[in-house]
Amino acid sequence: MVTWFAGLFYIVRLFVYLAEVRDRPPAERAVLEPQLLLMARRLWFGITWPSALWATGFGLALLTVFPLTGWLHTKLALVAGLWAYHLGCHRIHGQLQRGEPTWTGRSFRIYNEVATLFLVSIVFVVVFKDALVLAWAVGGLVAFAALLMAAIVVYRRVREGR
Repeated sequence: MVTWFAGLFYIVRLFVYLAEVRDRPPAERAVLEPQLLLMARRLWFGITWPSALWATGFGLALLTVFPLTGWLHTKLALVAGLWAYHLGCHRIHGQLQRGEPTWTGRSFRIYNEVATLFLVSIVFVVVFKDALVLAWAVGGLVAFAALLMAAIVVYRRVREGR
């Protein structure tokens, strides 16, 4: 699970770099873009996909040990959402490898926080299990998402020197 999330965090960071390399002078772009595409391909198919499959396989194996209770339903729903995010990253990866235009660097930075929300949500559900109250869970996630978005805005202002 750790390597799956690491791969998801890093691949979107590479998406940011690939989006921003378009604004570089042609000589820099000619050097950076092929290297970033190679790094993304190796990360995606060498680490992220195998990690996702292993984590999912181990998770399904755990279903033979633990009864399917309320908290586990919630966790499985979050993992299904994580898979949707993973497949979205796969689509974007393919577009970038083909040289098709995608999102801006800023859009990718925001998209990268979706994985953070999944990570925090899944850990929260597993740690608190049945003590989890849905209203607190949703409220906590909304507050955490708002905090992440505020941090993105502050970071952008600091980067731009405002």
